[in-house]
Amino acid sequence: MREAEEIMEILSYGFMQRAVVTGIAISILAGVVSVFVVMRRVAFVGSGISHAAFGGVAIGFLAGVNPVITAMIYSILVAFGIEKISSKGRVAEDTAIGVFFSSSMALGIVLISLSKSYNVDLFGYLFGSILAISENEMWLTIAVTIVILAAIMMIMKELLFTTFNEELAIVSGIPTRLIKSLFLLSMAVAIVISIKVVGIILVSALLVIPGAVAQLLSRSFYPMMLISCSVALFSTIAGLYLSYQFDLSPGGTIVLVITALFFAAFLRARR
Repeated sequence: MREAEEIMEILSYGFMQRAVVTGIAISILAGVVSVFVVMRRVAFVGSGISHAAFGGVAIGFLAGVNPVITAMIYSILVAFGIEKISSKGRVAEDTAIGVFFSSSMALGIVLISLSKSYNVDLFGYLFGSILAISENEMWLTIAVTIVILAAIMMIMKELLFTTFNEELAIVSGIPTRLIKSLFLLSMAVAIVISIKVVGIILVSALLVIPGAVAQLLSRSFYPMMLISCSVALFSTIAGLYLSYQFDLSPGGTIVLVITALFFAAFLRARR
């Protein structure tokens, strides 16, 4: 009874309502994308894109443009850049990721150093600031989530086919390059809109761990999808509650909850 009253009190605040709604939207999107990230073994690509987003955020700060918009455009370009360079066969994918990862971080550092004024909001993008999300950012997140999920649903059959057997998909006439490009686009957008929740430093955890937990607990695709979304959703809500109760960083707390669920699933899978 007391816990219920505390939850109702927490939800009576506008900033917490926006945080919960935004967290739910991002959790569902991250849960869906995470399954494909794990099955396609592109976790390092996601990590590279998430850290490269720092360059896009810095461009936004210096140009006086919404950093989310510049980070989204920049991350999409980086995702396609990694794909383009690695597809030529002369440079390995992990090498291409390393090049974009380091150069984008360096670009971000240089651009931030050129800024005349120090901007505290930068820490929000680095470590997450879900409690400071505005109403406009909340609606933008919901809209982007709906669009990306709709796009994934439209190519779900082809995406699954290319994930499990890319060679057979090519023989069957499926445009695998296009499907891969659309998935990279979805992943880049999912990463950028998740930055406000857990930050650039930790966003790769939200994109990888839910799918890893699902893979430990199930081998069927749709149960994996359900588990992944549930893990992301529970971790976000629980992380928000714990961070409020104990005055902790919301982004870090969310990631620690997801990590705890991963090790619990790992121990259960071993038994």
